[in-house]
Amino acid sequence: MWPWEHFAVGYIVVSLLGRRRACRVDDRLFAAVLFGSQFPDLVDKPLAWTFSVLPSGTTLAHSVFVAVPLSLVVLAWGRGRGDRRLAVAFVVPYLCHLPGDALYAALTVGGQPSFDALLWPLVPKAPGGTSAGLIGETLYYLGRYQTFLARPEAVRYLLLETGLLGTALALWVGDGRPGLGLFGHIVSRFRSWQ
Repeated sequence: MWPWEHFAVGYIVVSLLGRRRACRVDDRLFAAVLFGSQFPDLVDKPLAWTFSVLPSGTTLAHSVFVAVPLSLVVLAWGRGRGDRRLAVAFVVPYLCHLPGDALYAALTVGGQPSFDALLWPLVPKAPGGTSAGLIGETLYYLGRYQTFLARPEAVRYLLLETGLLGTALALWVGDGRPGLGLFGHIVSRFRSWQ
């Protein structure tokens, strides 16, 4: 899955959970959703693509053997701080990331689900990618994505993508557009450093 897709799925789930408890996503929860939804890729891809420590960009932080214990630690930390909502806003998108990657091809283009990453290292991953470093690998996958979008079978994918992103956008607007204040704060801090 692409980063925006992981974020959209995580945001949808956290926003809907919050609505059940009469609690909207605020700037802090937005940041936690953003970080949690990207966390496995922020760990695995640099370690695989830049440092060659992992065999693939979907291994260590994508594995349930890491994700579940780490999620329990984060939830305990949140409970200890009296900020369970923040912990949940990280953990839920993190845990949504894993089946999202496993089911992505099956849901979007009719491929087969792959649960290998979830069971790493019990199910070893063959080295993948081009060994071009983080930027080179990213450009490689963006090129493949661009080529895919030009093919006729991309229509189904684009319809699903529109529905996913549209749903996330509608919930975000309904939540009061959280994250804009955080973004504004970051921009003003950046400007003050210059």
